[in-house]
Amino acid sequence: MVLINPNTSAATTAMMTALARRTLGGAFPVRGVTVTRGPRMLTDPAALDAAAPEVVAAGLRATAADDCAALLVGAFGDPGAAELRAVTDVPVVGLGEAALGEAAAGGTPFGVATTTPLLAEAIAAHVTALGLADRYTGLRLTAGGPERLSTEPELLLDELERAVRACVERDGARAVVIGGGPLGDAAEELRTRCAVRIVAPIPAACRALARLLQGCRPTGGPPGPR
Repeated sequence: MVLINPNTSAATTAMMTALARRTLGGAFPVRGVTVTRGPRMLTDPAALDAAAPEVVAAGLRATAADDCAALLVGAFGDPGAAELRAVTDVPVVGLGEAALGEAAAGGTPFGVATTTPLLAEAIAAHVTALGLADRYTGLRLTAGGPERLSTEPELLLDELERAVRACVERDGARAVVIGGGPLGDAAEELRTRCAVRIVAPIPAACRALARLLQGCRPTGGPPGPR
């Protein structure tokens, strides 16, 4: 499995890859790759749009190496995920679609807590496109810009916890998605700090890909051909 980081932060790639490996527990090997150009963080729609072709290029390079069983797009806006499905024959999952779908399972009302106010409309549109708008209780934002919060982990946790509580207490959410690949470690920590069900996008995407890959395997045999 290849995890593509749509921003150019190698540290974020390493964090997300480590979390994916912990989630899968050795069931599938995970290799992280970073796009070759673009912003360090995806904080607005223009950055998401610009990341999509870079993600597709990275995905095509990965599949050309013939050691890639699946692709995980490591950004909450899923840039390039649909395009990769059209040009590759391996399973492709984005963080956003996996986490939102998992949160909404069984008709659960869910909210999103995140750090990127300029992506609020894009997130709502993604929820609608996935057919989940009837269960969406809304989005709650941290105070302070995402760039600053990314350098202050404790402040980030405190702000995200406040946003999670607002999703629950003000909006009626029974599950809360932490909206962002770079928020992966914070999402794991919040699971121990919040009583509500926290859906972390990277583990959710790994679980979705594992189900797809297991579905491709003949019972009792090795992985089937891709």
